Amino acid sequence: MAAPMELFCWAGGWGLPSVDPDCLAVLTYARFTGAPLKVHRVTSPWRSPSGHLPALRTRDEGIISKPQQIITHLRKQKYNADYDLSATQSADTLAFVSLLEEKLLPVLIHTFWVDAKNYVEHTRKWYAETIPFPLNFFLPNTMHKRHLERLQLIWGDDYMEDEEKLEKELYREARECLTLLSQRLGSQKFFFGDSPASLDALVFSRLAPLLKAKLPNGKLQQHLKSLQNLCNYCTSILSLYFPWDGGDPLTGVPRAAATDGSEAEEDPHKRRKQLLSVLVGLVAMLGYAFLSGIVSIQRGSVGPAGRQPVALEEEEEEEEE
Repeated sequence: MAAPMELFCWAGGWGLPSVDPDCLAVLTYARFTGAPLKVHRVTSPWRSPSGHLPALRTRDEGIISKPQQIITHLRKQKYNADYDLSATQSADTLAFVSLLEEKLLPVLIHTFWVDAKNYVEHTRKWYAETIPFPLNFFLPNTMHKRHLERLQLIWGDDYMEDEEKLEKELYREARECLTLLSQRLGSQKFFFGDSPASLDALVFSRLAPLLKAKLPNGKLQQHLKSLQNLCNYCTSILSLYFPWDGGDPLTGVPRAAATDGSEAEEDPHKRRKQLLSVLVGLVAMLGYAFLSGIVSIQRGSVGPAGRQPVALEEEEEEEEE
């Protein structure tokens, strides 16, 4: 029997099987198609064989790290959620995917990673509590910086010139995108009828985190909650395809019933990787402390009594809530 494909993705939270939209999209597509995956829900990208999440370990093509490439690989293995779509429905899929990537995704990045209140009180707080020590001291900030750079690439140089005006316009377009999705879905179970397709996996992965997260500043979230059919749509997918592993684990539910095979965080080299993570994390923390000036080395002058000991100065940081 061939070894199952292994999917590495961010762990669950907020009542979701994974808090990361890209990981959630791949997980949902796999559930839709019944692809036999061994899922590793991890709390650090360093536990992934590629250093990125999501990542799929395959027998023939090695490690695949990009979400769309993972879905394409699953299609090649005959796990195709779009097999029964007509040419018109396939064209609609491309159009809506483009709409989501252009109008909704940038605002979602802003909502979770750029909005100061949401980032400090919700996003960074979750990752800092979930990522193991000592990585939780710097990985959230690294992820924050990466998302800022991604957003600047999407919005261009104008973003820094008139940030408030641009945000207002882009949030308006994101609300219009949600309204259009609501109108297209209507009273249907899925976007193309009674069977889910790849578009459903993508839409769900974008909407569910926005719906389930407890955001202190929920401008776009409130609009989503006003569209009842989209809320019911997300709730239905969670109950149908993730009844026992939506976010926090439920006690007393047999895990062997999962449709995508064994799911665990076990790693054959777990102890070695943990020790390596601690060592690298300590080095990175010390390097960051010296570069940022939190800790500095003062050289004392050499007096008659000999060389004076090196003094370390430490600045007290403001405690995060």
